[in-house]
Amino acid sequence: MRGNPDHPFSKGELCPKVNRFLERVYSPERVLQPLRRTGPKGSGQFRRVSWAEALGEIGDRWNAIIAATGAEAIAPFSSAGNQSSLALQAHQRFVARLGASRQVDSVCGATAGAGFDATYGSGRGADPVELRHAKCVVLWGTNTRLTNRHLWPFVEEARTNGATIICIDPLKTVTAESSDWFIQPRPGTDVALMLGIVHLLIRDGNIDREYVDSFSVGFNELATEAAGWNPQRTSEVCGLGVEEIERLAMTLGTTPPVHFRTLIGAEHREQGATFFRMLAILPVLLGSWRHRGGGASRSVGVFTESVLGAVAPVTWPDGNRPRSLSMNQIGRWLNDSTLTPPVKSLLVWNANPLVTIPNAGATRRGLERDDLFVVVHEQFVTDTARYADLILPATTQIEATDVVASWGSMHLNWNEAAIAPLGESVSNAELFRRLSQAMGFVDPDLFLSDDELLANLFTSAGTDDAESLGGVSLDSLRNAGVLRINVPEDYRPYVNGGFATTSGKAELASDLMERFGHGRVPSYTPAREGPAGDPPETHPLVLMTPKVHTRFLNSSYAHLPNHGGREGGPYIDLSAHDASIRGISDGDTVAVFNSRATLKLVARIGNTVRAGVVAVPFGWNGAAHGDGGTANVLTNDTITNWGGGVAFSDTMVEVRKL
Repeated sequence: MRGNPDHPFSKGELCPKVNRFLERVYSPERVLQPLRRTGPKGSGQFRRVSWAEALGEIGDRWNAIIAATGAEAIAPFSSAGNQSSLALQAHQRFVARLGASRQVDSVCGATAGAGFDATYGSGRGADPVELRHAKCVVLWGTNTRLTNRHLWPFVEEARTNGATIICIDPLKTVTAESSDWFIQPRPGTDVALMLGIVHLLIRDGNIDREYVDSFSVGFNELATEAAGWNPQRTSEVCGLGVEEIERLAMTLGTTPPVHFRTLIGAEHREQGATFFRMLAILPVLLGSWRHRGGGASRSVGVFTESVLGAVAPVTWPDGNRPRSLSMNQIGRWLNDSTLTPPVKSLLVWNANPLVTIPNAGATRRGLERDDLFVVVHEQFVTDTARYADLILPATTQIEATDVVASWGSMHLNWNEAAIAPLGESVSNAELFRRLSQAMGFVDPDLFLSDDELLANLFTSAGTDDAESLGGVSLDSLRNAGVLRINVPEDYRPYVNGGFATTSGKAELASDLMERFGHGRVPSYTPAREGPAGDPPETHPLVLMTPKVHTRFLNSSYAHLPNHGGREGGPYIDLSAHDASIRGISDGDTVAVFNSRATLKLVARIGNTVRAGVVAVPFGWNGAAHGDGGTANVLTNDTITNWGGGVAFSDTMVEVRKL
């Protein structure tokens, strides 16, 4: 499979994992018929059954659960899956009609959006590709060259035009190695560094007072907060040299325009939203929004997803929303017998929570329950699917026509099915039509065809959203393949203010945030393990779980042929200092542990992490490397203080040689 060379953003380049996607589609390990578990949960022992038999059992079991304890005892669980509109929305009407518990929160994105919203009144930032016009590009907490590789040519274009590329990250990544300047603060101290920068910008007179006075509120309060963050204090907290902090602030203050680029990495902390609230403030202080190429950018899903409507209206039969369950704490509610009613059945699609959700040991214990009826719609027998009572075969992205909203560029994309569904696999939309029939539902909205559902995306958008489509329709998108939404090329959303806050200005201090208990201005709170964490002296090392391999960016590609081959097996990165005091040499087998779990990994010693920090890459799992567990068996599932996200980067561990 190859990319479309005429695509205005990707220009034909695909991520390495996708270049081999056809090997995944036609893999002999793929699930192509419904399967019924025959052995113990987790054994991976299944037999083939018919769709009629599988759907009959689901209907019988769910109707019995509803009669005995109510529909809220059935819990849905989904994530990004095939990452397209029908794949992500097709379930909504069915789940509401069923009356099942509602899945809420998000592993990624919600916390970042909330932080931007606190300052701007909206999650909208700059068009990322506009950074090519900046003279200083700050890649803060994002491994752009690996996980956002299509943006990297625009970074290089900026550098060719004279820009300085700065990477700020607690890990030394391929992006750090490719930047002009790498700054490596202690994990979770970014807000302290930003306050130290504000201190120096004010001290050195590098604030754009005309822009600040015209288009923001709360500058004096922010200045008071920053006054306590002199270079010495900032250095002590962040673990950076005073001279480096001074140089960074001077570079930002004297090299317009500055473009701050971030993604979701920094949000995975209890105080994660404050990072994005504070980062959104920096281009306001610098007046970066005045200039082409300046400002701050994150995922553009807030643009592309907002211009589409819903595939079907969602209503609840009795008018009352069922209870909500956080996807980030699936392990907790699967094991909570005090819930009223307890969860008696789990339906999983678009997801592999046993690998991707923190506190995976608790999830495993929940899935092992004999009284939990588990149905998984999947392409392979994943770690989660091994615990299913029924596995239903799912199509891949090339087997279903859909509309894909971009997260990295201002484009909508048409995804035409390239082949018919293999075997007896069905798309998400077809799955929920079949489940509706199995439950005896007759509502017409539950049986809309794919074409009808896709048409709804363009006809159910509100007036403002429809205008943002810029004339894009179902037919025009189908014919063109890719179309840019109605956002100008030289997009400067806040060049003359226009913030979506109550005040209409960037809120450096916020009454609303104060009412929510987050403080009128951003402030630094040291990172910590959640309430269930262990004392630092017991587990003194900060655990990072980065995406570091091209083929391990998400669990969806775990079944590619030779998965992990040239990238080696699971490992842990340590600093030479931490390895030395523990008597660990490069290549030793070590135990990485806390009160949740223990992993046995190979030690790699180098300069990827600084002292006090270790890193276990995300993505290896039992399906690919035996039942050795995943990085997420160690991670913290505390919800962030702004809700929505999860603080898995606030995890402490210890390491010992075996």
